[in-house]
Amino acid sequence: MTYRMLIDGKLVEGASTLDVINPASGTSFASCARADAAQLDQAVAAAKRAFPAWSSLTYPERRAYLHRVAEALQARAEEVGTLLVQEQGKPFRQAQGEVAGAVSALRWFADQELPLEVIRDNEKEKIVEQRTPLGVVATIVPWNFPLALLANKVAPALITGNTVVAKPAPSTPLTGALLGEIVADILPPGVLNIVIDANELGAALSRHPDVAMISFTGSTVTGRRVMESASGSLKRLLLELGGNDAAIILDDADVKEVARRVFDGAMMNAGQVCLAVKRVYAPRTMYGELCDELARLASEVVVDEGLKQGAQMGPVQNKQQYERVLELIDDAKAKGTVVVGGDRLDRDGYFIAPTIVRDLPDDARLVREEQFGPVMPVLAYDDIDDVVQRANDSEYGLGGTIWTKDVERGMEIALRIQAGTVWVNKHLDGPMDVPFGGAKQSGIGRAKGVEGLKAFTQGKVINIAKV
Repeated sequence: MTYRMLIDGKLVEGASTLDVINPASGTSFASCARADAAQLDQAVAAAKRAFPAWSSLTYPERRAYLHRVAEALQARAEEVGTLLVQEQGKPFRQAQGEVAGAVSALRWFADQELPLEVIRDNEKEKIVEQRTPLGVVATIVPWNFPLALLANKVAPALITGNTVVAKPAPSTPLTGALLGEIVADILPPGVLNIVIDANELGAALSRHPDVAMISFTGSTVTGRRVMESASGSLKRLLLELGGNDAAIILDDADVKEVARRVFDGAMMNAGQVCLAVKRVYAPRTMYGELCDELARLASEVVVDEGLKQGAQMGPVQNKQQYERVLELIDDAKAKGTVVVGGDRLDRDGYFIAPTIVRDLPDDARLVREEQFGPVMPVLAYDDIDDVVQRANDSEYGLGGTIWTKDVERGMEIALRIQAGTVWVNKHLDGPMDVPFGGAKQSGIGRAKGVEGLKAFTQGKVINIAKV
């Protein structure tokens, strides 16, 4: 079976095809339509044609369409979840959670709207702000959460009146293609187009003169390239980029309780989460005990193919990332102490044993870079001011966590962390109504919440003198 793309309301073959690899086997299991530059132009042109009619609909009219999409996706949840496991690698239960998250995002954004906002209204004047759609929005999503991130971009773009050209990641294009199949008979032609490539059309999409905005999630390196491509026409940008999130454990924390929660925050989706814990700082007095507890937890994880009963962690999603994570582990072995793991698993596919590393210097690659895999460095500290400085000493600023029994103390330290989101005594809690975005080189703009809706619109002030 070859999965097709969605262009102008039709499911179409590509100019060529793309083999899709199951990361649990390292071999191809399906093929997908692959666009050329002409098909990309067709998709943008279709979105541009569809924009006037779609943007002229009321919020309730667009809302009805999005709820129909959510219902249709929910009806095929098991099929979509199975496909997600095969192309992405995560265990089926986690894949089901991602599908549910995509459905929830569609429903939540469907119920939102941006009415006229009254800024001032008195006997002399009335000033209001109107939020208007931008036009054609290009959404580019990565391979770690290919369906959930697609829904979290497409839904706010559509509900605010934009039309969309979506580009899934080349290594996980199938759930995006399947979403195209689901919406083909629901949305008007051209409102949502799904175009698949092998990473050669990103620049053309980013600089396309008829694209008004780019919503991109991915690495900081690629985000810089997207920003450069978009600069020629000053496109609006929403960039959700890499992170190197620090978890700071305070000296009053319970080691066993915190170890479990920090470990889960680091190893979810085999560590392939932008907001995952990427480095852990612990007081020197509890350092050894914490490392031992983290090692115990890592040794108990069932790493296996995601459709197998009992699998708790799947493979790294693609060969390039697999080799990079192994490279970081090799560098860490030379500079620190591997407490547990530290090797690829002796089987087909891109499996790496959950790995805990201690005794690394702050300039080690595993501390400085975003690993995006099942590897956690643990570092000791002696002084709060010092650990805050070390946590902030990064080009990234996506998220962070503080763990303590003293909430006020945790709040005080959180205020000093340079990141878009800082949790205290929790992690990876991202309600739809709470804005999310990065500081420094972890991104530009905010997703989710009212701010996330406004990101897909242009503000227009109407200033009226009363006569």
